[in-house]
Amino acid sequence: MIKGSYRPYSTRAACRVVLSIEAILAGMMVPWCSNAAGIQTLNEVEVRADTRNLIGTADSANEGTVLKRQLEQRTVYRPGELLETVPGLIVTQHSGEGKANQYFARGFNLDHGTDLRITMDGMLVNQRSQGHGQGWADMNFIIPELAGGLRYQKGPYYADQGDFSSAGAVSMSYVDKLPHGIANYRVGQQGFMRGLLAKSYEVGNGNFLYAFELLTKDGPWINKENYKKFNAVLRYSQNTDNTRFNITAMGYGGNWNATDQIPQRAVTSGLISRLGAIDPTDGGESHRFSLSAALQHTSNHGVTRANLYTIHSNLALFSNFTYFLDDPINGDQFSQTDKRFQSAFNLSHTWINSFGRLSFENLAGVQVQSDGIDNGLLSTKQRRVLSVTRKDHVLENSIGLYYQNSVQWLEKFRSVTGVRSDFYWFDINSNIGANSGREYDSITNPKLSLIFGPWAKTEYYLNYGIGFHSNDARGVTTTVDPKSGEPVSRVHPLVRSTGYEAGLRTAIIPGLQASITFFQLDLASELLFVGDAGTTEASRPSRCKGFELSAFYMPNNWLMMDLDYALADPRFTDSDPAGNHIPGAVKGVGKFAVAVDKSWSPLWQHANPLFWKTTPGGG
Repeated sequence: MIKGSYRPYSTRAACRVVLSIEAILAGMMVPWCSNAAGIQTLNEVEVRADTRNLIGTADSANEGTVLKRQLEQRTVYRPGELLETVPGLIVTQHSGEGKANQYFARGFNLDHGTDLRITMDGMLVNQRSQGHGQGWADMNFIIPELAGGLRYQKGPYYADQGDFSSAGAVSMSYVDKLPHGIANYRVGQQGFMRGLLAKSYEVGNGNFLYAFELLTKDGPWINKENYKKFNAVLRYSQNTDNTRFNITAMGYGGNWNATDQIPQRAVTSGLISRLGAIDPTDGGESHRFSLSAALQHTSNHGVTRANLYTIHSNLALFSNFTYFLDDPINGDQFSQTDKRFQSAFNLSHTWINSFGRLSFENLAGVQVQSDGIDNGLLSTKQRRVLSVTRKDHVLENSIGLYYQNSVQWLEKFRSVTGVRSDFYWFDINSNIGANSGREYDSITNPKLSLIFGPWAKTEYYLNYGIGFHSNDARGVTTTVDPKSGEPVSRVHPLVRSTGYEAGLRTAIIPGLQASITFFQLDLASELLFVGDAGTTEASRPSRCKGFELSAFYMPNNWLMMDLDYALADPRFTDSDPAGNHIPGAVKGVGKFAVAVDKSWSPLWQHANPLFWKTTPGGG
């Protein structure tokens, strides 16, 4: 963003306008306003580039940024749907609104976040060694109106992205201040109610932001979902000449009844309706509290970024997928519990140096994370504990080190090379002695991107990279099945993924940003959701290959159109009598969206007398 102001006569301006670079290039004039004395002044202007236009800066055809303005054009039913602005990413929900979303991308059923790394204000949303499933990414703590935009990167080609980023990574952030306060209360059908109160103030040299949200909904179900949640955000930020920082506290709580799958035979026989439930006590409750701080400092030596955070979260899920198969008297309901303290520190530095006629952009960083986790798997009846299947106390610590180098070798050729090393320590204390133990593992992965062009406003990319995902720490040391007592094999702590990609990005048509990518991603072990067990388990090696097409068209300042389509062929790659089909994998994904920004629409301009016309002498 380029920001500037010119006020030759007065600092009390009556108007403010935000223009895009496209608007200025089209010859649109900045409006003049008058102060109290009637003297004309040129008001503060913010110029925002369309960050979809990444030719010359992106390292792949599947990297991009979504602006706050674009997020505001989307109808968001649940916070996770903010991520559907990412081309080819589908976000849905099952078993109740309080659970983490289910994510689909590049032919992968990513369950609750197994290979999609999500961060919010630098905090990792995915949870390692989670009680319900590896990579659990619950976004219910996010208030959509505060989202300032997001950045997405697909594939294991980026040195600063670690665990869970094999299919892609999405980074989101909150705004530091709001243009105006928000006091919103809505009611609707099926028990829907939502209230939001948010505002920011100038305090000293910075801004203080607060927001509070309450939400309830029942849905169409016979056994009402009865979803209730609260959210709270307090944030203080400063942005001075070379330094900006923020301190943020967040709180979230939710509880709900499950909306699980039901047997067809029960509906056909008339035992329940298609919106009914076999076990009405299934559901869950969760909470999350976090405190974070972020700092960015620019000097003659480069740009330094740091963030520090701690999170306390608690989850209790009650599920029954087999009804009365194992226990005809009490039923098969079970509870998965997860209570954790997650703390992390991230530090990176970017700098430029020269060698001869070449300039090198360097990025180096360290990421440290520590998780103290208490997991449980319990047999229950109507949410009352009957017996303990397993309980584990998990300590999982990791350090990630990375370096990335970018060089513009020729006018039409540049490269990005990187390397990342991750080190993991696992310490598991289980109620079953044979499943306790300690383990250490490390992995080093190279990255390479070659970028050619642009020619005719078109850039071409070749990408290669190796990434990884971690497995549940309990599987790393487990030798005995806690339910049957039979021996089981341990899983490897860190699983390698290898990605290949070729693509292009073009802006050859005015107002159009389009990209097409052909990709292949190999996983040494696919993470699959096991329905009857209600958890995620390491599975067979797999390969997914396909292509993605993305087009963003903005013919004028008030109309935006998005078209995304992805086709993939996911398969297991080893030999097995069960075949090579991957359960739950999605082969094709497509979406089309049209958004109209009323603040730029000609119809709105004529109807609203307060709009300042952008023609000479207008006002």
